[in-house]
Amino acid sequence: MAGLFFEDLAEGRIIDAEWTRTITEADNVLFCSLTMNVQKLHLDAEYAKQTEFGRPLVNSLFTLGLMIGMSVHNATQGTTVANLGMSDVRFPAPVFAGDTLRVETTVLAARPSRSRPDAGIVTFRHQAFNQTGTLVASCERAALMRRRPATAGTA
Repeated sequence: MAGLFFEDLAEGRIIDAEWTRTITEADNVLFCSLTMNVQKLHLDAEYAKQTEFGRPLVNSLFTLGLMIGMSVHNATQGTTVANLGMSDVRFPAPVFAGDTLRVETTVLAARPSRSRPDAGIVTFRHQAFNQTGTLVASCERAALMRRRPATAGTA
């Protein structure tokens, strides 16, 4: 179910990403390296042992990116014009290497664009859950979405 157009994204629609992803230590280390985040809580196992978590946390920005990325293939692949913003980003529970995430997306609102007749603005709520069903991340995302093209021969 790739490439949902604006017209397919009715308020209240829930889209299951239909797949899961197990996060590895390498994912976390690479992301921290790429973003130059040297926080010991993500990278230093000995340091992390002394924290309330007892082990390194997965970088929350990786979790955010993964959560949104996992929604693309069956919801917005090829139909998103642009992301307009993200809000209400939350990480209610920690994520660790070895956790397996699943993602659910809900359409919160949809309206035609006032300036672009070929597009509409959709607000999504993305939620990521770990293997025990615990909510580990959520955010709202506004996106400019393509409208379904008119078919040839129709007025």
